[in-house]
Amino acid sequence: MRNLLLAVLLSALPVFAQQPIVVGAALPQSGILADLASDMRKALLLWQEEVNAAGGLLGRRVELQLLDDHSESINAGKLYEQLIQSKVDLLIGPFGSAATQVAAAVAERNRRVFINATGATRTVHRAAYRYIFQTATPLAAYGSGALELARAQGVKRLMLLARDDPTSRESAARAREEAALKGLSAGEVESYAQGATDFIAQVAKARAAGAEAWIAFGLPQDAAEMVKNFRKLAFAPRLFVAQGAADPDFIKRVGQDAEYAVGIAPYDRRARTRGNAQFAEAYAKKWSAEPGHLAAEGYAAAKILEEALRRAGVLDQEKLRDALAALETETPLGPYKVERTGAQAAARPLLVQVLRGRREVIWPEALATAKWQPYPAWEARKPLK
Repeated sequence: MRNLLLAVLLSALPVFAQQPIVVGAALPQSGILADLASDMRKALLLWQEEVNAAGGLLGRRVELQLLDDHSESINAGKLYEQLIQSKVDLLIGPFGSAATQVAAAVAERNRRVFINATGATRTVHRAAYRYIFQTATPLAAYGSGALELARAQGVKRLMLLARDDPTSRESAARAREEAALKGLSAGEVESYAQGATDFIAQVAKARAAGAEAWIAFGLPQDAAEMVKNFRKLAFAPRLFVAQGAADPDFIKRVGQDAEYAVGIAPYDRRARTRGNAQFAEAYAKKWSAEPGHLAAEGYAAAKILEEALRRAGVLDQEKLRDALAALETETPLGPYKVERTGAQAAARPLLVQVLRGRREVIWPEALATAKWQPYPAWEARKPLK
């Protein structure tokens, strides 16, 4: 009887007759970035568990080979050389744009397909590259939703600001270019120092220009300081968008003054993107925590790789490359479609607005959980009950 029960249990499990398919990546598992990158690692482990339970890839079990880059982007090159030399079958990129840029060069030189999961800067995708494919939302798309919202509401004059760092400047520069194409008046991008607390000069400039919208790229603390200045100066643009306002830390910093601010978020667990409800539920069940955008980026990269391999039908790198180049699909992170360089052409971040202390998705409309509300004058606001 015992042997019969064991046989029944074994028969219910997937049977893998061939060698496993090995997916390799280098992630911070020690050092200052380890805690931040752990969500990506957990998402990859969840995907591995799910795909093996469903029969694996091409009928073969999936194994992950995850190396530790010790939170040093300079280590990415030699670690991806090591993964390639150890003959891993598939590559998912490391954590962050700096490490991704180094690792992508190694993969391209070796003609190995490489999924860029978290590298959002345009410098990762060079015109000559053929094997690098981006699943993360590019920084160049971060202003798209704000501009669409502004145009839909009849807003014509914008104030664009950027924290003085490469990623914020890249997002703002592209937003300015896109604003011009949409017939919106934006002027020059106003750069502010890291750690800035005084936005009096920028508010004065916005008033003088008659700016109806204030769109800023930076961190939660930057958004909080802007709101403090707004209240002190009785300034309230019709539309206030600050990238950092999507972070829970923003609400903690300014409390009820966070109301009506709009943030830019690459992911939200409630978004009705394909498979997101199932992913969020499975992640929470396995790890006793809600998935953040880094978890979604890791999971989306693996799902894109899975779908491309299914369509290619073989592990041949050229056929897999062609499948990824032609693929149009959607993951919990959003749509996937790439340009000739392998850079994302379809992904757009969400806009979330703080309404009654909660972050609600307001754009795209198809994914919205609430409707956008104009940013009211300070004297018209009432305390939340």
